[in-house]
Amino acid sequence: MKTLLKNAREQKGLKTREVAQLLKIDQALISKFESGTRKPTKDQILKLASLLEINLENLMIAWLKEKIIWEIGEEEFALKALKVAEAELLSRKEAVSKIISSRLEKQLLEIDQLKVKLKQSLPFNSFLIDKKLELLYNFESNRIEGNTLTFDEMRSVLDQGLTIAGKKMREHLEMINHQEAINHIKHLKQISGDINEREFLAIHSLLMRGIPSDTAGQFKTDGNAKKNMDTLFSWYETNKKNLHPVILASKIHTYLYQIQPFATQNGTMARLFMNWILLQNGYCIANIKGDNENANQYEKALKSTNKEDFTAYSVQIQKESILDYFKLIG
Repeated sequence: MKTLLKNAREQKGLKTREVAQLLKIDQALISKFESGTRKPTKDQILKLASLLEINLENLMIAWLKEKIIWEIGEEEFALKALKVAEAELLSRKEAVSKIISSRLEKQLLEIDQLKVKLKQSLPFNSFLIDKKLELLYNFESNRIEGNTLTFDEMRSVLDQGLTIAGKKMREHLEMINHQEAINHIKHLKQISGDINEREFLAIHSLLMRGIPSDTAGQFKTDGNAKKNMDTLFSWYETNKKNLHPVILASKIHTYLYQIQPFATQNGTMARLFMNWILLQNGYCIANIKGDNENANQYEKALKSTNKEDFTAYSVQIQKESILDYFKLIG
């Protein structure tokens, strides 16, 4: 791990002092991480991976390996203990899979089959279809939040830079900024960028660009928001390989809705995070419509005391989104 950290830092052209300043970590600690005399915490590992653009999975594996060796050392029964631990971890993984009911599992299988079929059917101009679906998603997501621009007005704002008479400037900026946020998560997919806190806050900053606010790109300062988000990203890292991407995206959305980490734009951010995960895993943008009937169904599913209700709702939305893509292919 020490070599991985040092090589990544040098490739970025950064000095240990600069890394320490950017991550707000003591410079002596950075040097000790690279010499192997001190082990980073998990939070520090996440920050280092993000800043130095190290593949998080590779760094986490190296970190966990050294953590295990550090703890058990030359213990007599170390290898036997590792085998027992492996069995328990596999058991836990099976328990996580039980989150998905047989009904949902069948629907997810159908979605994955549709996904494969769609990939095989994509025309040469599929980027035009992607663009149309992104615009629809932009329009509907903002409509859920109360934006009153029509779809055609939104197109005029985005394509021609027009200002719509009688509409608030904030509504114009919401559409423009949301499109920038969609483009950003698409860019992260193309470069295989990690899903992390830094990018999450950057997306919120994009949404608030030009809109008067002193909280853009910042969590609430009530003492709970940052803690809750740390829990969320930790849960994500633990479960991203275990849960189906549609289920994972759904549960991330639900959690964000519950904790409301920002002063504003929480609903928009929850839907963006959900689609960020879906796009990273090769699925379509899940477009939740913003008319009264559909918005009410969405809110009802989110507020349901039955945890499976919103998951089932999300699975259905993803299926409908893929089918909408097929309709546009014709």
